[in-house]
This record gives sequence, C-alpha cells and structure tokens, in this order.
Amino acid sequence: MSEETDGGPALFHLVRFWSRRWAGRASEELTGEPRHVQHILVVEAVHTNARPDGEAPEPPTVGTVAHQLGLDHSGASRMVRDAVEAGYLARDTSERDRRRACLRLTESGHALLAGARQWQRRAFEELTASWDERDRRQFAAYLSRLADDLGA
Repeated sequence: MSEETDGGPALFHLVRFWSRRWAGRASEELTGEPRHVQHILVVEAVHTNARPDGEAPEPPTVGTVAHQLGLDHSGASRMVRDAVEAGYLARDTSERDRRRACLRLTESGHALLAGARQWQRRAFEELTASWDERDRRQFAAYLSRLADDLGA
C-alpha cells in the first residue's frame, strides 16, 4: 500500500492535528472560554445516546458519558458535574432505578450542541473548500459511515 492510499496514518494525522486545534477555537467561540471544551464533549456524549426519534434506549448517565468519551467514571463524573453547574445538563432521578441519576440537555445544552454542530459544519466546509462538490459529499458520506459503524 502506498502512502497515498494508506488511510490509517492519514486518519491519525488528522486526529492529532485537529485534537490540538479545534478544542480551544470551538470552545472559545461557543462558550466564551477556551478551556470549556469539556462542556461541548459532554453535551455531544449525552446527545449521542438519543435515538433519531428523540427517545433514548436508556436515559444517558455518567456511565454513558464515560463510555462515549473513553474516560473512567470519576473523570466523566467531574465533567458532568461541571456541565450541570454551567447549566448545559440537568440531572434527573431515573424512573427505573431511584438510585441512578439520568442526564438530559437543558435549553442551554441544546443551544451549545446546535452551535457546536454549526461550527463543525463550517470547519468541514473550510477544510474542503477547494474540493469539487461531489468529492465533498462522498467524503462526508464516508465520514458519516465510519462514525455510524463505530457507534460514535
């Protein structure tokens, strides 16, 4: 396989490049604070658990966030606590198990998610601005397929 068609290193080069750059820029634009990228990550993780019809198979919990972000429970718990304090999430008692806390996006959380998605679309458009429309759509379809296959 040539370097031109070797997707693995190219994928991880992009991940490394963007993980260092997008976080502060997106967070500062959306929350006013470059260090609050964790709020975007938590809101995305809680939202990812929802089905397209808006219902969740099981309401998202701290465990959901930990799984989605690849964190241990205590790290996810701190991030969730901070997002609750910032007003992006609310904790509710589970109807199935009163000992469990379920998470839901607040109005501010939905607004943050919408802003994050808009920022992501704009970044994709900027990155692929020199591509023809067919290539952009195909690349977007492949990215979506990869994310769906991973359950991300």
